[in-house]
Amino acid sequence: MTDQDMLCLELQDTEWPLTYIDHDRQIVRAIVCDDAGFLYFARLRREDDFGKAVLIETSGGGVEPGEDLTEAIHRELREELGVEVDVICKLGVVSDYYNLIHRHNINHYYLCKICSFGEKHLTQDELEKFHLSTLKLTCEEAVREYELRSDTKIGRLIANRELPVLRRAMEYI
Repeated sequence: MTDQDMLCLELQDTEWPLTYIDHDRQIVRAIVCDDAGFLYFARLRREDDFGKAVLIETSGGGVEPGEDLTEAIHRELREELGVEVDVICKLGVVSDYYNLIHRHNINHYYLCKICSFGEKHLTQDELEKFHLSTLKLTCEEAVREYELRSDTKIGRLIANRELPVLRRAMEYI
């Protein structure tokens, strides 16, 4: 994929009022597929400042200090999905905002193929606050799941960010 083929989106949070943004967060996320064409996502069940919601989201998370993006995507996918992957390509960057927590996210999206499955290494918050689990879906099922989970404010923010990336990834899967 060339740079001009990469997705580059700038999204605003229209769910909560903007008061101020006080930090940027570099994030890596991945559309993860297996040999059979199934995709792997995170299922979150949360009840916090964003409200009560059941969500679908690509696996990934914050880039740690001193870590490059490729190292971060491998680490995050090992932790959340328990998988080793080959990075096929970078799909693009989606910049979005969470006004409620005053944060600007710079999401670097990758398309990755699973090489092997292993053990997950979830944090206490991922286990207890977000009840993180894995969803194995077809592309069509994933689109329907994002649409279904858009019934909450946080669900709409996530779907607005991730559906364009999923549709771009479908061109390469």
